Amino acid sequence: MSTVPTAKAQVRVHIRWMIRRDMPEVLAIEHASYEFPWCEEEFLRVLRQRNCIGMVAECGERVVGFMIYELHKTRLQVLNLAVSPEFRRMGVGRQMVAKLVGKLSSHRRTRISMTIRETNLSGQLYFRALDFRATEVLREYYEDTGEDAYVLQYVLPTLSSAESADGTPVNRIARQLEG
Repeated sequence: MSTVPTAKAQVRVHIRWMIRRDMPEVLAIEHASYEFPWCEEEFLRVLRQRNCIGMVAECGERVVGFMIYELHKTRLQVLNLAVSPEFRRMGVGRQMVAKLVGKLSSHRRTRISMTIRETNLSGQLYFRALDFRATEVLREYYEDTGEDAYVLQYVLPTLSSAESADGTPVNRIARQLEG
């Protein structure tokens, strides 16, 4: 007798700035998520840069996801994003990406970019479902394995395609959060 996997319940998270006290939970999520995880020193080195921001997603008192991104003149560059394994497929990642999309503006930063390993098919499919598209291949990008990376980009829709005739936003990520 086979069992049909049940759909996980969707959870609402609170997304806030990452603080030093979050590091043990962030590191646990990082190690559970990646074959070649960042160490604490790498997190701290990146977060010390003026243009880098770390944020965590909390469910109750627990950190269940995190993201680190850089602010550039015309884009946001995601450096690291992960969700705790037991909170995957519950909308946590979608809420974090929606937070980033909300930081875009038609006047300044109009896109989000990131690199992803060529072997990370589940990640590629996930971000494709959130309207990210591969724009470039970086050959032998990852020093630890020599594998290629794909550059993925989300581009803010233009005002005419982002709003319907009555001015209602039709951005797919925003619709998903409302639903």
